Amino acid sequence: MKKLTVLFVLLSWFCTSVSAQEFLDPVAWDVKVEQESDDLYNILITAKIDTGWHLYSQEEADVELGPIPTEFAYNNSPETFELVGKTQEPEVDPFWDPVFEADIVFFEKKAVFIQKIKVINPENLKISVEVYYSVCDDEKCLPPDTKTFEVGLSGGSATATTEELTEADLEKTAALTIDIKGKEQLEAQHQDSEKGYLTIFFLGFIGGLIALLTPCVFPMIPLTVSFFTKSAKNRQKGLANAVLYGLFIFLIYVLLSVPFHLLDSVDPEILNNISTNVTLNVIFFVIFIVFAFSFFGYYEITLPSSWSSKMDDKASSIGGFIGIFFMALTLAIVSFSCTGPILGSLLGGSLSSDGGAMQLTMGMGGFGLALALPFALFAMFPNWLNNLPKSGGWLNTVKVVLGFIELGLAFKFLSNADLVEHWGLLKREIFIGIWILCALGMALYLFGFIRFPHDGPKKKRPPMGNLVVGIASFAFVLYLIPGLTNTSYANLKMLSGFPPPLFYSLYDKDTEAPLGLNAYKDFDKGVAAAKASGKPIMIDFTGWACVNCRKMEEQVWSEEEIFKIINEEYVLISLYVDDRKELSDEDKFSFLKPTGGVKKIKTIGDKWATFQTVNFQNNSQPYYVLLDLDFNLLNAPTAYTPNSDEYLAWLQEGLKNFSEGKK
Repeated sequence: MKKLTVLFVLLSWFCTSVSAQEFLDPVAWDVKVEQESDDLYNILITAKIDTGWHLYSQEEADVELGPIPTEFAYNNSPETFELVGKTQEPEVDPFWDPVFEADIVFFEKKAVFIQKIKVINPENLKISVEVYYSVCDDEKCLPPDTKTFEVGLSGGSATATTEELTEADLEKTAALTIDIKGKEQLEAQHQDSEKGYLTIFFLGFIGGLIALLTPCVFPMIPLTVSFFTKSAKNRQKGLANAVLYGLFIFLIYVLLSVPFHLLDSVDPEILNNISTNVTLNVIFFVIFIVFAFSFFGYYEITLPSSWSSKMDDKASSIGGFIGIFFMALTLAIVSFSCTGPILGSLLGGSLSSDGGAMQLTMGMGGFGLALALPFALFAMFPNWLNNLPKSGGWLNTVKVVLGFIELGLAFKFLSNADLVEHWGLLKREIFIGIWILCALGMALYLFGFIRFPHDGPKKKRPPMGNLVVGIASFAFVLYLIPGLTNTSYANLKMLSGFPPPLFYSLYDKDTEAPLGLNAYKDFDKGVAAAKASGKPIMIDFTGWACVNCRKMEEQVWSEEEIFKIINEEYVLISLYVDDRKELSDEDKFSFLKPTGGVKKIKTIGDKWATFQTVNFQNNSQPYYVLLDLDFNLLNAPTAYTPNSDEYLAWLQEGLKNFSEGKK
């Protein structure tokens, strides 16, 4: 394959200068060959590792979520040379790795790997060495990378090869990297992540309060509090134990999010890839359907009883702080049939948003805090137990209502898969119709027209609580009905982000863009249109399964003045980073990363996700960028901005700067 050394060097220099803060390459590799005897040679592969970074052994670590081992591959063939044994690595003792919290074999500063070969035909022999590896420091890991080198027997260091790259690959790589001017404004983004964390913490807290009202958890409150207050030698001791019990419940649920932080550190795009993964979304759909019918009472979903028995035995035999911890763990296991579906909603919702693992931790923390609070509060004020409502049929009613909610949420995951793959199964009106049936079914159940297996004897008149929630459910049905029409009332702003977008419809639409806007889905075509019209460019990095993207389109963009500005004053380019539609064979290519590694661009989403990361050092959606026709940033890019006035001011600022730039 043709070598393009000059273009390779120039392109690498250009990409590195543009995106230095995004791409790190802490390992410098050197490969050479030394002769040992007549036909025996050693391939010496030396890794020079930046201070603070770890390169990992070829052997897989004995932990569930361990580091990616280093791998070596060679182009050996019986006609030229053959490998003698395995690649040898330095012998070092395992060290404690804070990222993986385990004893891991890793190398620091420098490591030399040796592969012995027997040469059969030395004439013009070229040896290809491919290294696949990943590195971590004490806080994060970088995505796996591959380096390929070619070396001969005559000595000297190997040269990095680009055998997988063609001229077309390099041209497309260069085309995907644009020269953005005014990049210092990228640091002044408007996204308020702290606010998002507080919101997800609050939602998790609400989920925990709902879980308290289920038959798996609610009866445990008086039993557990009474145990602590009566079994202790004094009230202060019982109070301290109950508070510690609540603290352990909180910590257990927070710890459930830790594996996702490891995944997020390995690859910042991995959670977004998980959330838009078609297979995973379909699996979530099936799981939620199973959870829903479990809540309806047709069967019970529980973790193995041996788990809770073992935890209970440990709590009884150990005692003290550790015993209380196992009591908390027993509660988490025993209550799984009720808390599992709620936690599943929290997990799916967090992974489908843009906050990644930290949002999941905040949500789990809120959930755990809500579960833990009653045990501590009722231990402090035991007289409050007298005011608790007695367990009864109302607990099963709560569980069935949750079943209807789970049923509706299940179709959200199926909708994600449908949007990403463009199946056309759940167009907006079909999705809303299913939600109407779920809400109507909930209302009919609460009014007493529908019965489920665990319901008690039918009463002549439904309880007041049932009537209130049933009326609210029926009101929700009335709110949803306009969503089935092809009118301006079909934009259900309260639900923005949950149903498919307005243009994904059974009705014929003028465009395939939000709100009937004219949006280009290819950057180059959009730029050409902008230059022809003389208008500034608005890049909308979005996703089919992006909830906040839909909220922005249907709640903010739909405002009359904002819609008018986007429609008339800008050329809109909407780039879908999660689109799994494969590119044509001629459009697929190998992207040359600034580090020298190669990324396969196979889908539309691959292309635009890479485009966003390389040029704007950001991989979250929604993400909005305003550019003039020379790719000067008109102001600081912004992300999710639910405040319409703030977003309008941002658009107007871009227009003002564009006009001043033309002058």
